[in-house]
Amino acid sequence: MSATKTTILLLLSVVFLFGSTASVLAQRKFSRSFPAGTAVRLQLTNRSGTVTVVGWNRPEVNIVAMLEAPAANIVPKQDDGVIDLDLVRDNQGRDEVGNVNFTIRVPYNLTVSIETRMGNLSVTSLSGNFLRAHISTEGDIELTNITSANVAADTITGDIFYDGDIQSGGIYRFTAVKGNINIRIPFSSSFKFQATAPSTRDISMGPFADASMNSLGTGRRLVGKFRDGAATLTVTNQRGSIKFLPR
Repeated sequence: MSATKTTILLLLSVVFLFGSTASVLAQRKFSRSFPAGTAVRLQLTNRSGTVTVVGWNRPEVNIVAMLEAPAANIVPKQDDGVIDLDLVRDNQGRDEVGNVNFTIRVPYNLTVSIETRMGNLSVTSLSGNFLRAHISTEGDIELTNITSANVAADTITGDIFYDGDIQSGGIYRFTAVKGNINIRIPFSSSFKFQATAPSTRDISMGPFADASMNSLGTGRRLVGKFRDGAATLTVTNQRGSIKFLPR
């Protein structure tokens, strides 16, 4: 009886080890760096997987990607000040491609445009002229410590969280079909706004509500101005909530 138990334990150990090794072998790593001057722009189009972008103080763009099987082709191009990674273009004709999970470090002042079909997007510590985050089907967008003058974020199914400054003359647009949109900005901000939630009427301006705010369509839309209205905010959530929070 004792010998039988020992044999079973050994077999289980072998199976566990084989499974762990297979999981590691199923992933490949892509890593590459590009020099980045003040005029460089990063443009990334992913098929599926998470994308994390973090600002840093080095004059280069560092791209690390973990590729799940079947591994996608990644053919980055740098031309006329644009670093372009387009996994849709580079994998045309392939029905099955595994998730690609990116971690990208960029100079703080870089202009960044990210688009993916499915997966979460996270961007931290950027101050470039323009920041765009687009998810065409499902995923959350989280933008934190942002000081860009122009920001656009949209997803179909997922939450959007923005934590950053509102620059004078800036344009900020946040759009979702289903999920929650939370905007956390300094109370000293100055902006005019249009917030629309046609299905839920769940719009909370919090401490940013004042006498200039008007309710339209029996609460489906709020429009108004906070302080001098120096920036423009447009927030639309078809079937979810919109909340403004002070930093």
